[in-house]
Amino acid sequence: MKSNIVKSILFACLFATGMAYLESAIVVYLREILYPEGFVFPLKIVGENIIITELFREIVTIIMLLCIGFYFGKCRLGKFAYFILAFAVWDIFYYIFLKALIGWPESLLTWDILFLIPLNWIGPIIAPIINSITMILLALIIIVYERKHLKVSFTIYEWLLLIIGSIVIFIAYIKDSMFFIWGFIQNKANNLSELQNALEKFSLEFIPFKFDWILFSIGELLFLISIIIFIRRMKKIK
Repeated sequence: MKSNIVKSILFACLFATGMAYLESAIVVYLREILYPEGFVFPLKIVGENIIITELFREIVTIIMLLCIGFYFGKCRLGKFAYFILAFAVWDIFYYIFLKALIGWPESLLTWDILFLIPLNWIGPIIAPIINSITMILLALIIIVYERKHLKVSFTIYEWLLLIIGSIVIFIAYIKDSMFFIWGFIQNKANNLSELQNALEKFSLEFIPFKFDWILFSIGELLFLISIIIFIRRMKKIK
C-alpha cells in the first residue's frame, strides 16, 4: 500500500516536472524574441496571435494537469489532490528551470506575470511558491487518507475556507489590473476598442512595486485553517 502511494506520487511529480521544463523552454524562446535585454516591467506589446496562443497554452496546461488528477485519484477529493499536487510541482520547477536556463529570476522577490486568465496575475514569485508549498501539503494529506480507505471528503465549512482563501489570493494577484480596468470602464470606456487601447497603455506604463501581502496572508491563513480542521476531523475517523 505504502509503495503504491509513493509510486503514484512520484509519477505525478515526474510528469509535472517534465511539463515545467517544456513551459520554461517556451518562455526562454519568447523572452529571447521579446526581451533580448532581459525581462523587465513595463511589458512590451505583443501581437494578437501570440496573446491568443499564450491564453490557449495556459488552458491546455490546466487540462493536462487535470488529467493527472483523474488518472491517479481514487475518489473526487483524491483527484483534486493529485491535480493540485501536479500543479504545485509544475509551478515550482518552472522557476527552477528558468533559473537554471537563463539565470532568472534574480531573487524570490522578482516580479512576474503569473497567469493571464481572466486578467494579468502579477506578483513576486515567492508568492506562488508559497501557494504551491501549501497545495503540496494539502494534496499529500488527502492522498495519505485516501489510500487508507477512509471516507475522504471536505465539509462545507472546509470547502468555504478553501474557496474564500483562493478568492482572496486571486484578488491579491489581479487587484492592480482589476482596479485600473474598473476605473477606466466607469470614466472613459465607450467601446471595446477604447478599452483595448487602455489595456495596452496600462501594460506599457505599469511597473509593480508593492504587493498586497496582507490580503495574500489572509488567504493563506484560511487555507491553513481549513487543512488543520480537516486533519483533526479525519483523525477521529476509524
